[in-house]
Amino acid sequence: MTSEITRSAASQEPGSASEITKRGPGARPTRLPAAYDTVLGEYAAALERVPLSAETRRTYRSRVRMFLAWLADHAATYTADPLTDRQARDWAVRDYRMWLLRDGPAKRSRLYVNSALTALDDFCTRRGLGKANIGREDLPKNAPRALEKGARIRWLRAVEAHLSPRDRCIALIPYYAGARISEVAHLDVDDVHLSARKGKLRLYGKGGKFREVDIHPKLRTELQLWLDERPNWPRADDNRALFLNAKGGRLTARAAGGIIAAIAQTAGLDDATTAHVLRHTLATTLVRGKTDLVLVAEILGHARLETTRRYSLPSDKDKEGALNLITVDR
Repeated sequence: MTSEITRSAASQEPGSASEITKRGPGARPTRLPAAYDTVLGEYAAALERVPLSAETRRTYRSRVRMFLAWLADHAATYTADPLTDRQARDWAVRDYRMWLLRDGPAKRSRLYVNSALTALDDFCTRRGLGKANIGREDLPKNAPRALEKGARIRWLRAVEAHLSPRDRCIALIPYYAGARISEVAHLDVDDVHLSARKGKLRLYGKGGKFREVDIHPKLRTELQLWLDERPNWPRADDNRALFLNAKGGRLTARAAGGIIAAIAQTAGLDDATTAHVLRHTLATTLVRGKTDLVLVAEILGHARLETTRRYSLPSDKDKEGALNLITVDR
């Protein structure tokens, strides 16, 4: 059986694998053929019966949906069905990994690919096939990407110029409190505790664990402005969610991420800026500022100090700086 994928096999119709990497924040999910849509529905129902966080379920569904969209274009490549045959499964997952890394229209990071493989392991196991016999990508020994000082200033100025107090809070909580986007979306009004000078923010992280972080003075001001405006939004009295959408429901993590992406675009930043990059920026600032690692881990909600130590690794900027130390003949 060949593992080579012919790129021209991908359809250009909406929902095809060639289109699934072009969707922006808030876009509709990839359309699937009816048979694969049924498979995804069965998997989603199975996820609801296991003790996983809502964010993990959403991520797994999204990763599996993307794989099924790709498989719809490439199933004819295999002599057996990758959804029922173990050997065909291994070939398909291996080819999909290479499509993500090299052959697709948008090259994915090794971290993303490992995340996709984890979701596919879960998917295949729940179908009775077991995990695919595919190794993980070796991750680079780099610090997670964070905003450089100049980019931070541009980001903060773009946030300050934004008119919506709600959106400013959403943009600043990952930066000042190290929150994940799912944690931002899950905040309730009662999770914000403000006093005359100080404040605490209660965040619910992975596994339902919660932590309290001090509210930075800049963030405190914005939170107070939003809490003053919030009662004027639709159904504000009927919903305990801190951040509401236009209809008065809880703002989703996807919508919150779209708000951050929109503000980043106005800031004119060179690279994509997400809540996770902002969270990494806080962590990098604290670790490189010699803040105790245990304290940083507590702020970020890390279960293991090894995760926090990653921020002390060299960044791409550090490596560029090292090359500039080499003597050259001008």
